Amino acid sequence: MNEIKNVIELANVTKDYGDFKLDNISFTVPEGSVCGFIGQNGAGKTTTINLILDIITRDSGDVQVFGQNIDQNSAALREDIGVVFDEMGFHEFMTGRDINIMMKNIYKNWDEADFFDYLKRFSLPSKKKCGDFSRGMRMKLQIAVALSHKAKLLVMDEPTSGLDPIVRNEMTDIFREFVLQEDHTILLSSHITSDLEKIADEVVFIDGGRIVLAGNKDEILEKHGILRCKKEALSQISSSLVVGSETSSFGCEVLVNDRHAATKLYPDMVCESASLEQIMLYYVSKDRR
Repeated sequence: MNEIKNVIELANVTKDYGDFKLDNISFTVPEGSVCGFIGQNGAGKTTTINLILDIITRDSGDVQVFGQNIDQNSAALREDIGVVFDEMGFHEFMTGRDINIMMKNIYKNWDEADFFDYLKRFSLPSKKKCGDFSRGMRMKLQIAVALSHKAKLLVMDEPTSGLDPIVRNEMTDIFREFVLQEDHTILLSSHITSDLEKIADEVVFIDGGRIVLAGNKDEILEKHGILRCKKEALSQISSSLVVGSETSSFGCEVLVNDRHAATKLYPDMVCESASLEQIMLYYVSKDRR
């Protein structure tokens, strides 16, 4: 059995801006996976992605992509990395045909036929200025470019933010199709956890510049649970199980980090599965206390 390789590896990476610090973060993204990078706006997602892409320089730590140091091999590694940002990186006067001419001179593996096939598939007119495209069309254009230079890794920063549910669903289908191909991997930054619940294999949760949770998505969802109890029963719950709690006039809702242990210890309380959004919100509120 082949050992699973890590396409992205961050080890003890720090970037200090003074008013914000990416604080000693470490995580990996296995080959062939979709890794959801979750966090609030301002949590450090974009800073981390910029470090992975060697757009900014880290203060300390190591960043490797495809097993190589990104700052020593960034030009060569970019051939295999497709990037989709929340804002389109092309001049608004450019058409699909203009972009094709430019990209042919940037990427060695650029496939002109593939690019125009993707434009057709995504219903993107090749002669229309991309500045006149809707937000969804702009995201699809970036994806078409990324796929047309044979990228093995897609790095995307909030690609579905601000899109309507139909377009978001269409885009997640495109992501699924991409990662099903051999050796293809996605790092998808988003605060829309419902999208990540559909397609992510791995999850990395960042808050305030620190990694607070990372691992297999299904295992994280299986492990956590929402325990419901009366207010007077809250003190009975072991603090080692409690991530965070919320009290209302109807009782208490507690996020526990071991749903099965909580069910055995408190059989009279209802313990339900938790969504990624609930898990994120409780970890954030815990760190704000």
